Amino acid sequence: MAKKRYVICGVSARANGMFIRAMLDTYQAHCEIVGLLDADPARFTNCFNKFPALAGLPVYPPERFDDMIRETKPDVLIVAGADHTHADYIVKGLELNLDVISEKPMVTTGEDCRRVLEAQRESRGTLHVAFNYRYAPIHTRIKELILEGRVGRVTSVDLNWYLDTYHGASYFKRWNRKRSRSGGLSIHKSTHHFDLVNWWIGQQPVEAFSYGALHYYGSQGELNPSPKDGRHCGTCQEKTQCTYFMRWSSRSKETQPPDDHLGNVEVKPSSYTGYRADACIFDSDIDIEDTYSAVVKYDKGALLSYSVNFSLPYEGYRLAINGTRGRIETQETVSGRAAFTVPPQTIDYYPLFGGKETIHVVPRPGGHGGGDPLLLEDLFLGPDPLRSYDILAGAEAGAASVLTGEAVWTSVKSGRPVRLNELLGTAAEPAQTKGG
Repeated sequence: MAKKRYVICGVSARANGMFIRAMLDTYQAHCEIVGLLDADPARFTNCFNKFPALAGLPVYPPERFDDMIRETKPDVLIVAGADHTHADYIVKGLELNLDVISEKPMVTTGEDCRRVLEAQRESRGTLHVAFNYRYAPIHTRIKELILEGRVGRVTSVDLNWYLDTYHGASYFKRWNRKRSRSGGLSIHKSTHHFDLVNWWIGQQPVEAFSYGALHYYGSQGELNPSPKDGRHCGTCQEKTQCTYFMRWSSRSKETQPPDDHLGNVEVKPSSYTGYRADACIFDSDIDIEDTYSAVVKYDKGALLSYSVNFSLPYEGYRLAINGTRGRIETQETVSGRAAFTVPPQTIDYYPLFGGKETIHVVPRPGGHGGGDPLLLEDLFLGPDPLRSYDILAGAEAGAASVLTGEAVWTSVKSGRPVRLNELLGTAAEPAQTKGG
């Protein structure tokens, strides 16, 4: 089988750690990287320093996208830059009948969802969205239990997600803190969670109502050492008074806790031109929320009760899925940064009538609960022929998760329930497209 030719739009930490490293190591026999595109030349230098084998590879600024395609003749486009850049590259790739792999979130607005869905319907290429959480062994087992009929028809889901004071705060140090670039955290982060629920229960979200607020970060944060803008952790004169910073350091030595996110939480300032990833979490220009509580209604009657909080003592989630024949429960706590002993994650199954069953799942190594390596296998080798159900996410799944996230923050701002179809600009719910 001939190698497929790949170009990468957005040479980010995720592109380096998730895709490029795997393509040069595990999938070298199947992949050839033929071009890189980014608005910042420093990212090319950073990439070549990490991966000397790529030195000399053609590089392009965004305005030379068409030149890159003509000169490198790729088969596949990988989109991994800042969220707000995804839509244009995805649409252009599909219009050229290329296959496209996009980091999540697929895009940041309902309008861009519409553009991508239309491009996918007309394209001979296929879009895959890299929802790695689906592939974590605990999550695939939950899907299998539902497919086996153990809970019957799903009626409701309770999902509470917690981010600790390291990971949660990191979003407010970086570009994610501007809604114009990330869509807000109900899109940038919560699309992971909404996609999991959508995929697990096999229903389409149609409406959301939510409350949300900026409680911890921004200039009004209760733990702000002083009302100043423009500070950076690396040079801040007040960091010893910042409880968020000192939670992970001491006065004599700055340390970093274990990071399961490919090193993309803390990035050296020299990695970029004119941008630092250690901006102050108490700056006044932060315009997104750090806390949400939402209810989502589905087309087959299920209801999701969802909350997420970006400043908690530990990280993880609690999940319950209820159905006409039983209930599934599980709880995850990220062990690397927890200040207490964390037991292995299990799934508890309660039939509607009968005794409790505790299911132990064999863990796998790798990021995102062992999901990253399995996702990469499907992306670069094709779907696992031994798997009996669809797991790779396509344009429809990407749109459903983004539209849910936009409905959540739109509801926060408007104080009313928001139907997903109004964000898509259509009178009907999103139509099915290939890729699931």
